[in-house]
Amino acid sequence: MKIQLLFFGITTDLTGENSINFELNTDITVHDLKEVLMQKFPKLKNIHQFAIAVNEEYADDTLILKENDVVAIIPPVSGG
Repeated sequence: MKIQLLFFGITTDLTGENSINFELNTDITVHDLKEVLMQKFPKLKNIHQFAIAVNEEYADDTLILKENDVVAIIPPVSGG
């Protein structure tokens, strides 16, 4: 299954990517994707957690990804 990954903010620096097409096994959840991403891009562990949006909507860890989903990796945001 193919999805598109979009990286924002510091995740772009940590992965060295803005956008990539990514191949996954079927029936993978957002939680599973986070684990895969931290293995592929170990520097993501430096920010401890990040949000995932699927097709422009924030997704919880139980959402099952589908073919051609667009997945955004969103770092923590602080205001001031």
